[in-house]
Amino acid sequence: MRRSVQLRRVITGMLAATTAVALTACGSSGPGTSKPGEPSKVSVWALQDAAVNPIATSSIDAYNKANNTKIELVTYVNDAYKQKLQVAMGSPAAPDVFFNWGGGNLAEFVKANQVAPLDDALAKNPELKAKFLPSVLDVGKVDGKQYGLPMLGVLPVVLFINKDVFAAAGVQPPKTYADLLNLVDVFKGKGITPIALAGSQGWTELMWLEYLLDRIGGADKFANIAAGKAGAWQDPAVVKALGEIQNLVKRGAFGTNFASVNYDNQGASKLFATGKAAMHLMGTWDFSVQKEANPDFIKNGKLGFSAFPAYEGGAGDPKSVVGNPSNYYSVNAASKSKDASVDFLVKSLASEQYVNGLIDAGQVPAIKGVETTLKSKPNADFTGFTYDLVANAPSFTQSWDQALSPSVSTELLTNLQKLFLGQITPDAFVANMAKAK
Repeated sequence: MRRSVQLRRVITGMLAATTAVALTACGSSGPGTSKPGEPSKVSVWALQDAAVNPIATSSIDAYNKANNTKIELVTYVNDAYKQKLQVAMGSPAAPDVFFNWGGGNLAEFVKANQVAPLDDALAKNPELKAKFLPSVLDVGKVDGKQYGLPMLGVLPVVLFINKDVFAAAGVQPPKTYADLLNLVDVFKGKGITPIALAGSQGWTELMWLEYLLDRIGGADKFANIAAGKAGAWQDPAVVKALGEIQNLVKRGAFGTNFASVNYDNQGASKLFATGKAAMHLMGTWDFSVQKEANPDFIKNGKLGFSAFPAYEGGAGDPKSVVGNPSNYYSVNAASKSKDASVDFLVKSLASEQYVNGLIDAGQVPAIKGVETTLKSKPNADFTGFTYDLVANAPSFTQSWDQALSPSVSTELLTNLQKLFLGQITPDAFVANMAKAK
């Protein structure tokens, strides 16, 4: 797994480079099993994460003390986890509660009838549902039913701004797409790459297609693609968004060497932080990347941030966002401790202890009403901006390469890189994707 994907999907991206390790070993009799009179046993599977695992462990300890249960956390490194979960689900060795990425990842298990719906639990606990940001909670749904609850912070994609470069040029962040095009011309004329892009990796380019389609056609255009509706890829809004991408490339928005720039070695982030590029469209995790790799850039207040601009005449809501809504906990449909598993999620994920733990770890929880707490913590301007962006979003479209199946995602990223390089046309792109399975 590339470090870039770890950063997007694991939030902190700091996974231990070891084999699967259980923080508390599961019983050999399998998940969710217990003898008469004994506490209900619940196994929770998640990723190794130095920042988040202590929060999970603390919430589990608190729940175990207050209830007649024995919840055990088992953690795995990213790739090992995905393989282990695929093999285990449907077998006696499957976990009772499991970490997932929502969207297409969760849908695979739902289609196999391996996930318990949580709608009844939310109906019985309306105050819990009311706590979550709706746009994030929705990504835990499959076919209209709730199968996952958010358990980590939000990671929208935003337009980062180098304040020094903008000040020197006497310009402001773009509010409209026309503003963005004008800025491309301004910075190109000054010998500065307008927008940093790690074009050697297709997922960085995907963010441009995600936002342009959202602004031009609206969030339902990708929803149709994700649902596999006939003709969804050939929608005129998709073709228009792809055309805008090629126009940006021809206009010089990304410079001439973007195809050789890498994200994993902070290539694009460095270009941006050092003033060689004026803007950078990237997930909010790049704030942590900059803080680690270019601390003075953050310390001196030179990093600015803005929502993706509105598209004049577009059908999309300019308040909508794309990116990684959250990660989710779901309950195994075959769990023998299903009631205890659901009760743990209901009582823990929005608890004050758990939410404050996420905030102290530098995350922005998908929970309403945390603005005051965020203001009292480090980097309050950025975390407050992130929270407001998501809280006010009518929709939060999940990163396409997470929402679609692995095979379709691979085809998507391959064709997108060809499109950026001018090797295929928008029409050829949609024709190729319409055949992808």
